[in-house]
Amino acid sequence: MKPTPPPPALDWCLFLDVDGTLLELTDTPSHTIADPEIKLLLAEVSERLGGALALVSGRKIETLDALFAPLQLPAAGLHGVERRKAGGAVQGASYVDSQLDGARAAIKILVAAHPGTLLEDKDRTIAVHFRLAPQFEETIRRSMIDIAKPLGSNYHIQSGKMLFEIKPRGFNKATALQAFMKEPPFSGRRPVFVGDDLTDQDGFAMVEAHGGMSVGVGDRVQGQYYLENVVAVRDWLQGIAALHDSHHA
Repeated sequence: MKPTPPPPALDWCLFLDVDGTLLELTDTPSHTIADPEIKLLLAEVSERLGGALALVSGRKIETLDALFAPLQLPAAGLHGVERRKAGGAVQGASYVDSQLDGARAAIKILVAAHPGTLLEDKDRTIAVHFRLAPQFEETIRRSMIDIAKPLGSNYHIQSGKMLFEIKPRGFNKATALQAFMKEPPFSGRRPVFVGDDLTDQDGFAMVEAHGGMSVGVGDRVQGQYYLENVVAVRDWLQGIAALHDSHHA
């Protein structure tokens, strides 16, 4: 059994995955909602850490903003393909990648042929979810590899919880964290990354290399520390929200 994370400190910068970490996983991405409690908690934690809190997700930043409205936190979307700095400037912002049009058409046919699978088109990446049709995992995996082949080496398949996604190569959660850590208010702080999926693993390696801490949620990922589930993550965040900065003056 892995240890739970050490007591929180005010010199942390905090990177949080969203689905399966802050919010319970739902059958389809569109069913996910962020409750008022988590919004309030994130706002409090961000304030305690001087704004050094960022969401790091496979979703688009636009979708994260809709989920967590009215909050607009620093964020990396699409596994780092797009990123909003603390000051609000967005890099790699939304545009529809027309190089994926052939793949879009092929994936529509694929999904139509496999009831229960779901296409999620995020403009610069395209995902197929099979949570409601797990029997098709291997078929979807092989098909996605074939569909991605004509795109060449600039794209690759990212696997996640019950999904496969075609995305541009060269971006991942680690590259996003690295960029944040060079900018205020993140720079000079101890990085802590909390995530629950295989896509978080490279981010874990990244914060560990920078003297930070990785916290795995559930049993799919290998972090230095462990929190059991979304409820445990929220309880742990409450501890950060409750920090006082009197001794930090």
